[in-house]
Amino acid sequence: MNAKKDKIDIRSLDLQALQAHFIQMDEKAFRAKQVYEWLWKKSCLSFEDMSNISKELRTKLDEKFIINNVKINTSQVSADKTIKNSFILHDTHLIEGVLIPTADRMTACVSSQVGCSLTCKFCATGYMERKRNLNPDEIYDQVVLIDKQARENYGIPLSNIVYMGMGEPLLNYANVMKSIERITSPDGLGMAAKRITVSTAGIAKMIRKLGDDEVKFNLALSLHAANDEKRNTIMPINEQNSLKALADALKYFYAKTKNAVTYEYIIFDGVNDNIQDAMELAKFCRHIPCKVNIIEYNPISFASYINAGEDKVEAFADYLRSQGVNTNLRRSRGKDIDAACGQLAIKEKDKAIAEEA
Repeated sequence: MNAKKDKIDIRSLDLQALQAHFIQMDEKAFRAKQVYEWLWKKSCLSFEDMSNISKELRTKLDEKFIINNVKINTSQVSADKTIKNSFILHDTHLIEGVLIPTADRMTACVSSQVGCSLTCKFCATGYMERKRNLNPDEIYDQVVLIDKQARENYGIPLSNIVYMGMGEPLLNYANVMKSIERITSPDGLGMAAKRITVSTAGIAKMIRKLGDDEVKFNLALSLHAANDEKRNTIMPINEQNSLKALADALKYFYAKTKNAVTYEYIIFDGVNDNIQDAMELAKFCRHIPCKVNIIEYNPISFASYINAGEDKVEAFADYLRSQGVNTNLRRSRGKDIDAACGQLAIKEKDKAIAEEA
């Protein structure tokens, strides 16, 4: 079993499955636990580096299994110290992930799919074809690599993770959930679930499933309009997931988890920027405890949207606050290197570098 393609991806196995393989190999089951810890707690990428495993067993592992790790393809540093990475996967697909440093936190923005099947009109990833879902280990590896980057560049470990990169996390539900389990487990990276936020464009039935699974992490909904007609235009996913369907799903989610939700709202000039839009959003906010993050729009070449003026944004936020809605204005990070919200898309130069590697 020397051919690479015939080897088993060891990180696709849970502990019980790995133990079963060890028993088949006439090895003690507790050895599987040691290897599992090397893979997930110590983020080890080579059987040779597993120092408390015998040389004979390491050879056996190398013959039977493979560790399909993610590698950094290119990195760019923004004027504001944001670092954007293109990552290369074992099958040569490329994805992007971002380290966002601020005064009080180090945040990793990770991808959940290669491309995206949704077609949100303001998002560069939405103009890419969805190639495939990411595996749990591929999401986990992004976190490990970005954490290493944070420590090496800024001397501070990651404090937060946002699933806001390429793809729709809730359309890769099982793998996203498994990645979070590995990231939060004491046998994994041991990060608190409350430091993780999963952002969705709004898949009502999967929001309900999050409630059924009583998740402990935070949920953010990319809303951008609290009016079906406008939201259908900006985000075609709304045609199958109306605001009423989303509101009902969010109420169910809150009843099950008691987790407040964050609504992300980009104010586009002449589209969703007037006081009527603010009134509709304030009304939507009454369904469950929530907060609103008003996000600066980051223009992309595919779309004709532009950011609303400062006066309109302030008036919009002031109205929401007057209605008792917890409202924050978020400034974009990494805009100069296309690392900001809605800008992630693999560039031709990244593809060229990957092909040369």
